[in-house]
Amino acid sequence: MRFKSTKHHIDGLIALLLFGVFAACILSVLLTGSEAYRRLTERDRSSFATRTCLEYVATKVRQAGSAESISVDSFDGTNALLITEDIGGRSYITRVYCYDGWLREIFAAASTECSASDGEKIIRADSMDFSLDGGLLTATLSDSDSGADSITLSLREEGVRP
Repeated sequence: MRFKSTKHHIDGLIALLLFGVFAACILSVLLTGSEAYRRLTERDRSSFATRTCLEYVATKVRQAGSAESISVDSFDGTNALLITEDIGGRSYITRVYCYDGWLREIFAAASTECSASDGEKIIRADSMDFSLDGGLLTATLSDSDSGADSITLSLREEGVRP
């Protein structure tokens, strides 16, 4: 007598169905995790750029010889941080400003005519505003991705302090 083994086919079909459900669950968890990772990476990249811009400005200000050498003025239609120094009896100006989507810097003799497009590109930034109120220098970075962030530095007679 022969018995038909239909039970073995159903067992295999159930095992295959369970494997498919398990694979679909794993795939959905991986896709959700990769999307969260992408968002975190973009946020970190934007935050890094903002912090780097502000720390760059803070470092330039801290390197200045004295508080009197730091000023804020308009440069070719943009707001700029100016750091003046004397080297070998000649006066030089470092200008830090935002132009055309970049934080830029120009170091040139005070008598040299420069335009905003001449500056060395440092890091991407939409706009940066500098203000000097008494002994406080405030640099505010506005970025389309992360909004606005700022740093305030205290300028003192014996040097620049954070």
